[in-house]
Amino acid sequence: MGGRLRSRTHVLRAVLTLLTSMAAAAVTACGPGDRGGVATTADLLILVGDLYDGSGGDPLPGDVAVTDGRISFVGGTSSGMQALDTIEAAGLMVTPGFIDMHSHAELDEPYGRDGRPFVYQGITTVVVGLDGGGPPEVAERLAGWSANGLGVNALTFVGHGAVRRQVLGMDDREPSAAELEEMKGLVRSAMEQGAFGLSTGLFYVPGFYATTEEVIELNRVSGEYGGIYDTHDRDLGASYQGIGYLASIREGIRIGEEAGTPVIFSHFNAQGAANYGRAPLGAELVDRARERGVEVMAAQHVYTATQSSLSAYAIPRWASAGGQEAMLARFQHADTVALLDRQTMEMLEIRGGAAKILFADPRPELNGKTLADVAAERGASVPATVRDILEDGNAAVMNLDLYDIENTRYLATKSWMMTCTDGRTPQPDQVITHPRVFGAFTRKLRQFVLDEGIITMPFAIRSMTGLAADFLGLPDRGYLREGMWADVAVLDREGIRDMATFDDPQRISEGTVHVLVNGEFAVRDGAMTGAMPGRPIRRDGATVRAN
Repeated sequence: MGGRLRSRTHVLRAVLTLLTSMAAAAVTACGPGDRGGVATTADLLILVGDLYDGSGGDPLPGDVAVTDGRISFVGGTSSGMQALDTIEAAGLMVTPGFIDMHSHAELDEPYGRDGRPFVYQGITTVVVGLDGGGPPEVAERLAGWSANGLGVNALTFVGHGAVRRQVLGMDDREPSAAELEEMKGLVRSAMEQGAFGLSTGLFYVPGFYATTEEVIELNRVSGEYGGIYDTHDRDLGASYQGIGYLASIREGIRIGEEAGTPVIFSHFNAQGAANYGRAPLGAELVDRARERGVEVMAAQHVYTATQSSLSAYAIPRWASAGGQEAMLARFQHADTVALLDRQTMEMLEIRGGAAKILFADPRPELNGKTLADVAAERGASVPATVRDILEDGNAAVMNLDLYDIENTRYLATKSWMMTCTDGRTPQPDQVITHPRVFGAFTRKLRQFVLDEGIITMPFAIRSMTGLAADFLGLPDRGYLREGMWADVAVLDREGIRDMATFDDPQRISEGTVHVLVNGEFAVRDGAMTGAMPGRPIRRDGATVRAN
């Protein structure tokens, strides 16, 4: 029965497409139309799609025209227009291009510049420089992206961790007055170069060593330029000897409120089995802040696993102070090792144990194995294995089953929840990575909209488009409106499906038919075109072009 219904659907689409083509041919044969006395000839016409404009309203059937990289017409019919190129979208969804609010797309690396995993999800803009890692040399980074080419648009934050490291190294101490001024100067320079705001990774070193007051002072500088505070907050619930899930949310809100900036919580959720079912408590804190006028938002991906680093999950922060050499020196002291043996196991217990730590590191001897597997292979204790691996540098790991899917479902319904991948482009020879890199947006649409009906399609599309553009202050992206840059995704609603799994994570998403970035096809008829139409975006909305 299902096969017959699908066949009938395809037949109906084919008939509608044929009729549309005949109408378009008739229009072309009659010559240019007249809309308000102005002859209209577009570069591209997208015909008879179901238009989701990014506002959250119900879709309407209609056409979209693109001229000189921008949307030149949106409406029920483009009758009277000619175009150099036409695509038929009968029965397909036409949406604004998606905005990945928390991305680790490797745009500085040749293997990551085309944005392939992201574009195949309909993503046309990525936000990077997050978790406190964005370098303060913003103009240099934007210029490099422009010169080397991008498959997607990109914008960046300046990272508190990067600024602190440049001034204080990896020291666990407060800055002097002069050092704080130097840090503020780096933030100010980055904002003047086009950064969108200040990001922190207070869960990580060296951000962990900062007081709340230090971050507020630096965020005030961002606020002078209309910047945003983006935070991987200090304790999502699984931090060792942390301040707690709710206290961490309060701290993040306070930093934005006292500095006078909007706040976004990266990959907002509650971590650890002890916090299963507690997402409403965190959401209530956000709702209260919004009620008193603080612009607080968040982003989510819908996987139950995280990805971070081995040291962040298995080495207490005091042992990382001073950097890699200082940490390795501590590994040589028997008394310190005895303490680390105990604390490493306590840290891992919060996360479900060594069997829940899966390596996504490029090193073939680690990739795809759990920490428990590697320890068994080496015939060593788990803490000793951790230290042995870190001798050769930090390692990328996933923490399986750290998030509660019920928490995630609840948070998806919030009006302030946007969408992200939190995904890092894998290296070419890397077999195992987090599947969210290839499937986060598609999975949210497939699971939460189409399969479970937790949220509606217009609501989900808004979380990925207009809501994000409004929050970022992007005046000409995120909507299907005349004058906007033509970042557009054309999707087959029935075919939307994330294919990436933890065992086979580099499978591209299905259901993405066409993707336009700045009016140029990045994906056409389900295949990458090889074009690099993306542009770096400054905070003022200007794009950076190569000289």
